[in-house]
Amino acid sequence: MEFVRANSSCVDFAFKGGDLRLRIEAHAPGVFRVRCGERRTLDPDKPTPRAQRHAELLLTRQEAVGELDCEALEDGAGWRIAQGDAVLRLDAEPFALRVEHVDRFVVESLPGALGVEDDEGGRVWQFGLALGEDEGLFGLGETQGDLDRRGVRLVSDDPAARVLPLAWSPRGWGLYVNTLGRVEHDVAADADAYCVRAAGAQFDAFLFVGEPAEILNQYTALTGRAGQPGLWPMGVWLEQAPAQAAAASLHQIHRLREQGLALDALSLAPPAALGFQADKPVFEWAQRLPDWREFSAACGALDVHVAGACFPGVLRDTPLFAEWEDRGWLLCGEDGEAQVFPGQPVTDGHAFALLDLTHKDVYRLWSERHAQAFEENLAAPVCHAQFDIPDTVEARGGESGSVLRTLYPHLARRALFDAVAGQKTPQEGVLPSRDLFPGAQRYAWQLGPEVANDWDGYARTLRAALAVGNSGIAVQTHGLGCAARPAQTMDGELYLRWLAMCVFSANFSLQGHPALMPDAFDAATRALVEHWLQWRYRLVPYVAGIIEDAVRTGLPVQRSMAQAFPDDVQAHVWDTQYLLGPALLVAPVMQPGGRAEVYLPAGAAWWDLNTGWRYEGGSRLAMTPGLDTLPVFGREGHMLCLGPIAQHTGEINSARILDEVWMFGMPEHSPVVMRNKIRVMQMQGSSYIKGLEGLRILPSEGLEVKRRGAEVRISRAR
Repeated sequence: MEFVRANSSCVDFAFKGGDLRLRIEAHAPGVFRVRCGERRTLDPDKPTPRAQRHAELLLTRQEAVGELDCEALEDGAGWRIAQGDAVLRLDAEPFALRVEHVDRFVVESLPGALGVEDDEGGRVWQFGLALGEDEGLFGLGETQGDLDRRGVRLVSDDPAARVLPLAWSPRGWGLYVNTLGRVEHDVAADADAYCVRAAGAQFDAFLFVGEPAEILNQYTALTGRAGQPGLWPMGVWLEQAPAQAAAASLHQIHRLREQGLALDALSLAPPAALGFQADKPVFEWAQRLPDWREFSAACGALDVHVAGACFPGVLRDTPLFAEWEDRGWLLCGEDGEAQVFPGQPVTDGHAFALLDLTHKDVYRLWSERHAQAFEENLAAPVCHAQFDIPDTVEARGGESGSVLRTLYPHLARRALFDAVAGQKTPQEGVLPSRDLFPGAQRYAWQLGPEVANDWDGYARTLRAALAVGNSGIAVQTHGLGCAARPAQTMDGELYLRWLAMCVFSANFSLQGHPALMPDAFDAATRALVEHWLQWRYRLVPYVAGIIEDAVRTGLPVQRSMAQAFPDDVQAHVWDTQYLLGPALLVAPVMQPGGRAEVYLPAGAAWWDLNTGWRYEGGSRLAMTPGLDTLPVFGREGHMLCLGPIAQHTGEINSARILDEVWMFGMPEHSPVVMRNKIRVMQMQGSSYIKGLEGLRILPSEGLEVKRRGAEVRISRAR
């Protein structure tokens, strides 16, 4: 490898004996972009419209904004590329790289780490990073098991693999391979290395340097973040059971209201709530629903918003299928005929073809139809569009194989975003979906997995949320059980423990199966359900504030111990504990009998929300909380702002969303809260806070509160 040229933001090298170039860019503070390919691929004369569209789907920030300094090493064996406190050292022969941060070793590549080979489908690049013996690797999408991904091999375009492209280590580095093509993430072949194989004309990866929080911040700033979902999606959802009639769901909503139980949204089960007419490109509401206007008005009268399943396709054996096949509006196989997919629950078992969303007219039509449905009170379209599309299928834009499988769910989600939120300021709206793909973090409301109604299923849904949070998804919701699974093992204890965790999460849905509704349990259990749902609505301002912060920082609502406390290695093994936003440590009870062990991470003191007792970080506690309590601890220096008790978000006064403030020691940080106007300033050992007018204040033991007009002073009790 030899030096070619450099400027303030990038440096180019050439590999001897070929036409390959290596380019290192200072893309942003702590972010190096590493690209390798022929010069014509790195500097195309004019990018094609297709290439520009693909680049925009992957990156929201195309241009490098950092600055670097490049100097040759004294021994002439390589170069040192510095960007602030982050340093990338390149060895020329064999090629290798080493990353340092503030003179501390972070990670190094395997010797000869970058390779390329040609196969029938084009070039495949190989790159590997060495892992320390005890080093964890996190991210890479959804897992319902160990959050540390060492020992796995994942293929990006396999829908069953549930892959997302970001990987990171608590030691202070992260890697994102920037492509729509197939990427194999291999930590199984060599337990001491993380190896990737990426298909494409060039190798394009971003190497992040910093704490996990900063890695997620830079990754989501680079690839896109979701907008604010609004207030109503923050309330409790009810998920309709399979084959449940609309009248039965309305009856359940009435029963919940009569029992004083909170609810804000109804999500209709498949089949699709609406779809194209058999012979016209016009949406019609499903026959299983009564008159849509009457049904939506009945839900509206109960202050309940309606979400419904949709799918980007047209049923086979309809005139519209034949017309659009002739027009080239459907994904077609190599014989030129529309690719037919077997029936699914969303199509009520009928075979169908997929709309070719790479065709701008098709994309616009599908988006516009959902915009009309939104105007007719469909509050949120629910869409799962991650199909296993055969390699023989080619879209109008020329995409096929792994690229098309990766691209398609992104196009479907973006079209729905354009319909529901794209024309609004701010761009509020939720698009519930299970799909995972590069860019999924741009769209609010990732749905959790369907799991068994037992203690193992409870643990799986929690770990899935923490895993996708490690991978850049800010919001994943939970189901309180699964209406599509047998419910015999869900007793009152499990139901309440699961519900308590859901309350202290981004959000959740009750299940419409009769055995999973509060009615299925005794009066004592129903009273505790009411208790926890009241807690949920009191937490809405805080959780909504965490999501508002995610729009700026990319941090998830539920944060794993490895992500939140990378320097505390002991904390990493507590993989069912999590940080809810910046202020609350939650340790759900994960087994019957009520016994729980809690680890309080080092570096901060923690205040028990249930007792008010203070514990030093690094402590390990054994607890047996009742069914009306959950081990939750406030981080010292923070505050928790709570809202009023409500049955739905329509009862919350948007001008006065707060009711009470809890303090954990002397306030040092401005609280996280929806539409935050509360500011903390410290001076001479006291905290001065503005924005607490009219709120009840619960200080920690040893503190006193003095109100001075619009300002509150918190000081040590004399």
